[in-house]
Amino acid sequence: MRGNIWIYILTGFVVSYLIRVLPLTLIRKPIKNQFIRSFLYYVPYVTLSVMTFPAIVEATSSPIAGVAALVVGVVLAFFGAGLFPVAIACCVVAFVSEYLVSVL
Repeated sequence: MRGNIWIYILTGFVVSYLIRVLPLTLIRKPIKNQFIRSFLYYVPYVTLSVMTFPAIVEATSSPIAGVAALVVGVVLAFFGAGLFPVAIACCVVAFVSEYLVSVL
């Protein structure tokens, strides 16, 4: 087991290094294809969403509370509320939902 950790670390290093270096070395001229440019533009947002949304739902002991907080947060953000009010509202909704689920 102890010797395997160095293999895991080396593999992680190589994969991380290649992901960062290969695009810089292989793509030297500007990308003109609109589809590829659009795809690359949205990759960070999609990646963040895929990591964040399940964590929001699973952060509470009841998925119902997580989903309720998520819905409130999305609605408030859609109507232009700032980050701090959205965060406070989501925390309050999650807290109240957790309490109601535990009581009922």
